Amino acid sequence: MATDPALDALISELAASLDRSQRAAFETAARAALAAAGCSGCGAAYRVLAPLQREFFDPPSDARALSGPRHHRLSKLSQAEPIGAPDPREDGRARRALRTV
Repeated sequence: MATDPALDALISELAASLDRSQRAAFETAARAALAAAGCSGCGAAYRVLAPLQREFFDPPSDARALSGPRHHRLSKLSQAEPIGAPDPREDGRARRALRTV
């Protein structure tokens, strides 16, 4: 199979997210898969190579998940008393209910 610069670029793009130890094995398998499938265009090559790249991809561990969600953490801002005078519009329903009683 003749080397096409577009296919070489596609293989290197898909190999970029892999570990260094797996890149060479993926590139070899990708070239063999393209030769077996007879792909000449980038679209057809991507459809052949995307599932192959997923087989070689090993996602990194996400250490952020161990500490839990950040939105449940307490902060000085959420725990402190409000600053400033209350807005006269904020308790309109409660004041109206007291007037009718």
